[in-house]
Formats: sequence, C-alpha cells, structure tokens
Amino acid sequence: MNVGIGLPIGAPETLLTWAERADAGPFTTMGLLDWLVYDNPEPLVALAFLAGATSRIRVQTEVLLAPLRDAALVAKQAATVDRMTGGRLVLGLGVGGREDDHQVTGIDKTTRGRRLDRQMAVMHRLWSGEPYGDGVGPIGPAPARPGGPEILFGGYRPAALERVARWGNGFLSAAAPPMAGGLFETVRRFWKQHARDGEPRLVAQVNVALGPQHVIDDARAAAHAYYAFTGIADRMVAGMLTTPDEVRDAIVRFTDLGADEVMLYCHGLDPDQVDRLADAST
Repeated sequence: MNVGIGLPIGAPETLLTWAERADAGPFTTMGLLDWLVYDNPEPLVALAFLAGATSRIRVQTEVLLAPLRDAALVAKQAATVDRMTGGRLVLGLGVGGREDDHQVTGIDKTTRGRRLDRQMAVMHRLWSGEPYGDGVGPIGPAPARPGGPEILFGGYRPAALERVARWGNGFLSAAAPPMAGGLFETVRRFWKQHARDGEPRLVAQVNVALGPQHVIDDARAAAHAYYAFTGIADRMVAGMLTTPDEVRDAIVRFTDLGADEVMLYCHGLDPDQVDRLADAST
C-alpha cells in the first residue's frame, strides 16, 4: 500500500519543513487542499515551490477547484509543474461547493459540473499539443506525462464518479471505509461501462493527528473551522484518527477495499507528525 501525507494549510511558511521530511520518509505523495475564500495557500503555487525542494515525492492537489479557474491557464500551470518535476504532479480536481468561492469569481455554482466537463475537453486537447481552437494555440509547454498529468476526481454524486471514467485516471475519496467501499465499486462500474482499459486508481483520504494532546486539539480546531460550512464539522472531527493503531487499522481497511494509496491528511501544524506518521504507516 502506498501512503501519502496531506499538508496542513494553516502555516504556509512551515510547509518546506514538512515537504523535506516527507520526501526523506516513506511517503509516496504529498497533497494540499484548495479553497479560494479561506486562509490557505494556493495549491499549484505552493506545490510548485515544494516540488523544487524535493526530488522523489509526488505533489497532488486535493482537490483543485477547477471551475473557479480558466481552463487554458490551469492546463498551462499544470503542464509546467508536471514538466519541471519530471512527471511528479497528480492533479486532483473537483467542483467545490462554497457559495463565497463562486461569488468572488463570478462563476454560476449551478453550472460547475458542466463547466468542469468543458474544461477537461480543453485541457486534454492542449496537453496533447493540439490548438486551443478558432485559430489559437497550441499552448505549451508539453507535460512530462504524454496526454497530461495524472487526473484524480473527488466527489460523491454519480456525475462526479462517472467523470472519473470519462476524463480521469482515478478517484480521490474523502469518505470513511464503509462509505468508500460503495464509492469505489461505483467508480469501477462506470469504468467498465466506458470500456476503459485496466483499472481506475483509487485513493483514500483520512484526517489524522498524532502527538501530544495540544497537537490533537489544534488539529481538531482547524478541521472544525475547515468543515464548518458543510454542516457536518462535528462528525468530521469525530472521525479524525489520533493513535498509531487507528492509522494502521485504516490503512488495512482501505487496502482490503482495493485502494491503491491512502493519504493521511494533517490539520495540525506540528511537523513532527511526519515522523510519527511514518512510524505508524510502515
């Protein structure tokens, strides 16, 4: 089982330390969340910086809210990071759900799924070296990975799960094992319906906090603030894994469901969690 680590968003100036430790450890991927109207670093910018300080570990958006952005610019930014990192970018994408994010960008929230589908058509065309259209393009650089960086989609609804088969390489699930199993099966079913070769890559994400009580308390407070708009913040905080045994058990359960990777997402700011999680996951 591959195990990745999700970086906290509360102190961008500490992320270099997190990244260097993660790159030196057993982790396969480091991820970063996206939000616009929130006190978090912009993920593509931050991950590009962190990629330059690492040599092995993949960098992953979890998930980039593509409908809030211009498709051609996202394609160019992603291709640049992918090319300069030798193919280490994993582009996790989603539609987002916050009203304020859509308000400040002027994007109609009710059309975000359809907008993402149109964006995917544009981005795949550009990553393949074709013109943008209407006599414009092509737009480089070419990504390191032929056809573009690896694409994961997050989400829960059938349209989001089918999007994996239509446009992506895999699925990023933020659900606990009982719910994740059903989501994985639905993704696999759509994959077969679309006659895709092989299997979709399945990635699970769980919230974790290992360390003294103050580290756990800080992580719970940060996670509660992050999930406040969803109406299920208490449930998300209650599901946070706070012991090595809980982390190991989650990895085993996701392995049994067929997951290819588990992302251990940290909301607490203590970088010593990298070493604690490395010990718990190996």
